[in-house]
Amino acid sequence: MEECSSIEESVASVIEEAKEVQDAVSSHISKASSDEEPLRQRVRAVDSRIHSLRSSLDSLVPTKQIPPSLAVKLDEDLQRARCIIVDGDASSLLPGHAQGSFLRMFLGPINVRASRKDVQLKS
Repeated sequence: MEECSSIEESVASVIEEAKEVQDAVSSHISKASSDEEPLRQRVRAVDSRIHSLRSSLDSLVPTKQIPPSLAVKLDEDLQRARCIIVDGDASSLLPGHAQGSFLRMFLGPINVRASRKDVQLKS
């Protein structure tokens, strides 16, 4: 009998500890999420700027307002900047379309988080 109540107490304490750890991790995730939002906005702004500069460059080339050799150099620089954003660590902060639907098809949903209300432990 004594062992049974001891195990029950241990299980109850483990459940409470699991809930506390879940709350701590949830708090950490929300803090990290709020810390990454300014970076996410900067990455999107840089990506948008790369697209607009490429569009401007593409419109200047046919009208010969820019020398072709300079246009090629600038286009290569824009491609390099785009590769830095898309292939580097910043790619995780871009919207999903930048990482490709083919990859998402295999990976499935990424960074799925559940709040404490969604997590139910059996007691």
